[in-house]
Amino acid sequence: MAPYRQAQALLAQLKRGRSLPPGALIRLGRWVWTAMWQIMMSELAPRDCEGAYVRPESQFRCWIGSNHPYPPEAGRYRLYVGMSCPWAHRTLVVRALKGLEQTVPVSLVVPSPEDGGWVLERGDYGCRRLADLYRRAEPDYAGRATVPVLWDERTQTIVNNESADIIRILNSAFDAFAAHPERDLYPPELQAAIEEWNTAIYPAVNNGVYRCGFAQTQQAYDRACSELFAQLDAIDRALANQRYLCGDRLTLADVRLFTTLFRFDAVYFGLFKCNRRRIRDYPHLGPYLRDLYQCPGIAETCDLERVKQDYYGNLFPLNPGGIVPAGPDGSDWNEPHGRQALSAAAASQG
Repeated sequence: MAPYRQAQALLAQLKRGRSLPPGALIRLGRWVWTAMWQIMMSELAPRDCEGAYVRPESQFRCWIGSNHPYPPEAGRYRLYVGMSCPWAHRTLVVRALKGLEQTVPVSLVVPSPEDGGWVLERGDYGCRRLADLYRRAEPDYAGRATVPVLWDERTQTIVNNESADIIRILNSAFDAFAAHPERDLYPPELQAAIEEWNTAIYPAVNNGVYRCGFAQTQQAYDRACSELFAQLDAIDRALANQRYLCGDRLTLADVRLFTTLFRFDAVYFGLFKCNRRRIRDYPHLGPYLRDLYQCPGIAETCDLERVKQDYYGNLFPLNPGGIVPAGPDGSDWNEPHGRQALSAAAASQG
């Protein structure tokens, strides 16, 4: 008998007031939960025919610059971010490193399962949900309302909602207003190396943790998990002899990796089943994470408790009970990392 017909027969028994034997009750509960899980996961995480998570493409991809429709101006543009989102976190890190806090203000959004997405902490333009802001920019918009969002307050529209673009915009477009215009995180001589790292890290690590957590078949999970840890192992080996991914200089490649590593042990290791080993267990990735965290301005962009609350408290299909774990608390991130010795060694060899 098919599982659906079995479930119907068991439900009919319950309606007639008959109790079910433990095995039958377990089968019924498993069938109901599996059906509901598949429905919820289809909304949360689009999949391909093999059950692998497929991330939708960002749809707003305009640029800010003197030769673009949106010129650089202090106070004209606003970032919408969620503190738990690794993609939005990238933009906060670059904003801090460049010293753009007075140039590009930030508005926060928080996840709301009841609303099915992000809601604004303050009501901008009469909008309560981030989806409303998207439709204010494009009335016919039917895609996902994601963060980060780079918003033009003058024209009241979305300039860009792709984090990889926004961090490059923040790196150079506002140098006339930045406190640290001399800090170039995407220097011409390293751009090829940065993009090579990005090409390797994005599918296997940045998106790879989601491919593990949102996999809907064992085959899809196994493949994603193997690729994730193969890439983490490769990064760890590379960091044995250089302080940052591209040598002795902090770049956007490090920023893009940092926001995933920051969440790894607290969220991805357990909730997303990325549990072969923790970042702190790696001989070089662990100290590298502490090194980045201790860069001036970066720690202020990090809110680990918010991260745990939003992931564990809102991803119902992955954590139906909503219980948020007590640890880790990140108290060891300010411990000495010793990686400045790699910079000294590079300088002496130069």
